[in-house]
Amino acid sequence: MAMDPKLQQSLVPVLSLLLTISTSSLSQPTPLPQPGEPTVYDVLPEFGLPGGLLPDSVTSYSLSPDGRFVVFLKGPCYVQFDYLIYYEDQITGKINYGSITELEGIQVQRFFIWFDVNEIRVDLPPSDSIYFQVGFVNKKLDIDQFMKVHSCRDRVSGLCHESLNRVTEVYA
Repeated sequence: MAMDPKLQQSLVPVLSLLLTISTSSLSQPTPLPQPGEPTVYDVLPEFGLPGGLLPDSVTSYSLSPDGRFVVFLKGPCYVQFDYLIYYEDQITGKINYGSITELEGIQVQRFFIWFDVNEIRVDLPPSDSIYFQVGFVNKKLDIDQFMKVHSCRDRVSGLCHESLNRVTEVYA
């Protein structure tokens, strides 16, 4: 059965990426990409996910042919979206088109409690929503806030920190 030439052309960059990284080990981070090599922010959209899911502090990543990945950050940090998100210095999971499963290393703050984010997925065909699975709960958010890469903060600050201080003063 012959493959459509347009489909074949669109698969070439993905297959090239997979061949390049298939020789690297999951436990060994790849060095910062050289000019012309895809960054993790380039790879996410190839899987139908927004590049802004990760903060700007990614130092390296590895991706195996089966979709398992490891992303390394300069250090743990926070990014404020609709909710405050905490990123550990190492994030792991399995990426498929439209989803990240088996996710470890990302937490979301809700009512002053931190919850592990287990899965991230988007609608197929794409819509304006992205879904975060936290335990048995799915939270639908506007995907626009994840389209740009956000700066990472190394500590909780601003409104969230002030709110936490007020709560601790009430209970102290």
